[in-house]
Amino acid sequence: MIKWKHKVIRKEKAVITLKSEREIEQMAKSSKILADIHIGLRELIKPGIDMFEIEEYVRRVCKEKNVLPLQIGVDEGNYNPFPYATCCCLNDEVAHAFPRHIKLKEGDLIKVDMVLGLVEDDFCDVSKLNFDDAESMVYYQENFRGGVADSCWAFAVGEVSEEVRNLMDVTKEALYRGIAAAKVGNRIGDIGHAIQEYAEGKGYGVVRDLVGHGVGPTMHEDPMVPHYGTPGKGLRLREGMVLTIEPMINTGDWEIDHDGERGYVTLDGSLSCQYEHQFVVTKDGPVILTSQGEEGTY
Repeated sequence: MIKWKHKVIRKEKAVITLKSEREIEQMAKSSKILADIHIGLRELIKPGIDMFEIEEYVRRVCKEKNVLPLQIGVDEGNYNPFPYATCCCLNDEVAHAFPRHIKLKEGDLIKVDMVLGLVEDDFCDVSKLNFDDAESMVYYQENFRGGVADSCWAFAVGEVSEEVRNLMDVTKEALYRGIAAAKVGNRIGDIGHAIQEYAEGKGYGVVRDLVGHGVGPTMHEDPMVPHYGTPGKGLRLREGMVLTIEPMINTGDWEIDHDGERGYVTLDGSLSCQYEHQFVVTKDGPVILTSQGEEGTY
């Protein structure tokens, strides 16, 4: 195993790690694979496909690239261990939904979220792992230390309504506004405020129960990054932090509830959208690791 070296700071009982150049390089490699998967999904996702084909596609790439699907085996709270490489959330589903054997139809809005870790040592041979045995995957999920990548992307299934397209556009813009606020010297509240002010100004609800977070060398670390907040409040951002911003924006109210294999859903049945990028806070501004191409578009 690689011995990771990073600087640790402590703030209000949270342990924050400032990532080394080596760690960021490893996360960039994993992030490139994850971004390429999302690019591949653009062609795969269309009316009439079985949603579970998305899960199968991701698993196949993971085995080919020796990448661990780090969501398999995680303690999600409602399901332990979580049994899939992806979360596939449809229409009013907000997060953590299972990929299921249902046909996608024209006009659907689907969000695909995943966390990957590129194995570059002798930790394991991913091609030989049994992804269907989530219990056996717990060991690899809990003990992997390396280049972690986390990103969610929203996809329109065929031609979608103006309501869906507007929601997608606002959510993506909110993501990039949040990232733009992630500058050295700013605070966590500046990120959340940028997202909340824009999305609520457009008449949408900003989910508050699920937030962004630090990443690397494990998948969920401090600090937590809410998508709402007060400017000038919260932890000050430092060079070397690696964070995710992942706003979940609803056409209706912000409140959500858990609904079994459908994961978290909007309480009022309204549509929900999510985009998520992982990035590094640098002295020259945020650098997106999970970019799929031209920023602001992908």
